[in-house]
This record gives sequence, structure tokens and C-alpha cells, in this order.
Amino acid sequence: MSLRQRLALLEWAREAHAWIIEDDYDSEYRFSGRPLEALQGLDNGRRVSYIGTFSKVLFPALRLGYLVAPTEVLKGLIAMRHVIDTHLPLLEQMALADFMAEGHFARHVRKMRGLYRERRNALIEALTQEFGDRFDVTVPEAGMHLVAWLPEGMSAQGVAQQASAHGLHILPLSPSSLSPLQYDGLLFGFASASPEELRAGVKTLALALAKKRPELRAW
Repeated sequence: MSLRQRLALLEWAREAHAWIIEDDYDSEYRFSGRPLEALQGLDNGRRVSYIGTFSKVLFPALRLGYLVAPTEVLKGLIAMRHVIDTHLPLLEQMALADFMAEGHFARHVRKMRGLYRERRNALIEALTQEFGDRFDVTVPEAGMHLVAWLPEGMSAQGVAQQASAHGLHILPLSPSSLSPLQYDGLLFGFASASPEELRAGVKTLALALAKKRPELRAW
């Protein structure tokens, strides 16, 4: 969302007395462009609760997340937290705090940012090489996924099913949209695969779509 959209959303929340939950789980992985300010940091009306997790930036088994909330809702949130369980993972929190205080976390993020940038670029290069302008690839400035838009009338669900038959897991965008999309798209994740695996996967996708499926080959 642009800054103008973010400010408009905050104004709506203030006028509607609504709460905004801002889920920010991969902002550490920004590859280019100016970092976007969090809604919580822009929020003068105290309507935003900012949540994050270390599952993506470190590893899921750590099972640690965090919440920055307005003071008006803290009492209720703390009460709910006590209902969930009565013992927080103190040892894990202390170990993570030391890990961050000693500079290891910042070094880890820098290393992984470079690694994910390399993987993102490898995926973009492979998609461009195999499909040319038939896929409109959106280059993400941050995160661990990218979107490739398909030609008008081409079903991303059909492409995803054909890819699945060849061992590839690709998500179509249309099920996530509240209204019909003029152009459907595919969501590609690149964080968990090496550049070589990503290139091989794109080649497999190209071969899958070259099979005798007219509706998939109708670019």
C-alpha cells in the first residue's frame, strides 16, 4: 500500500472506531527501494495492533511472536493470553534476546537478505527466459514471493493443476480475490529453493504447459 493509502486507512479506522491488525512477518527482507513505514508507526489515533513472528526470519520451531498494541486494549489482550496458557516460553525469549543483543540477529538478516535476493533474481531470470513477455512478472522489492500475471482469459487454476501433476506447488491468485480478476496470476515462493532448483522448476513448468492442453497453451 502506498503512503496515501495507508494514511487513508488510518483515518477510516479513527472515524469508524475500528481496529487494524498489521501482520508484518517479512519486512526484514527488503531488497530495494525505500522501506515503508509501518501503519503502527504512523498511527496517531492508536487504532493499530502490530504483530510479527520469528518463524520466517529465523525458524518455525522457535514458536515466538510479538505484539505492539495500543494501551487501551492491553488489559484484554493480557487476560486472553493467560487463558491460552499460564507459562510463557521464557528460556527461548531470553536466548533470542541474547542472540539479538550480541549482533547475531542483524548479521543473520543481512546474510539471508542477500541469499533471498539471489534466489528472487534467479526465479525472475528463469521465468523471463522460458516465457518471455507471456508472463508479466512483478519484481518484488521485499518479501519471499513474487507474482506472475497471465494473459487475459488464461486460468491460473488450470496452470496450477497442470504444474501439480508434474510435482510443482504453485498457487493461483484468483481464489484470494473478492471480485473477478481481469488477469489471473500465479504466486511463486522462492525462499526455500536454491537458484538451481528454481531454474529446474521453471523448466518443468514450461514443459508442463507445452503438453497437449490447448487451453493452457493459448497465450
